Amino acid sequence: MTITKEMTIEDVVSQYPETMMVFMKHGLHCVGCHVSAFENIEDGAKAHGINVDALVDDLNKVISSRKKKS
Repeated sequence: MTITKEMTIEDVVSQYPETMMVFMKHGLHCVGCHVSAFENIEDGAKAHGINVDALVDDLNKVISSRKKKS
């Protein structure tokens, strides 16, 4: 599966806990916030002035490396 900017933050972190550090690195510290259940990655990134494409690329790199280890 590929992470897209339309996915909610909570869904991504629930499926791939290792992505939490990527969100934090990019400055999206609300991964545990109640809004993360409803807010998609794009909306969260825009609200915090974060480049959504760079964030999604980094998220997919993390899950890609996980798949290679399996």
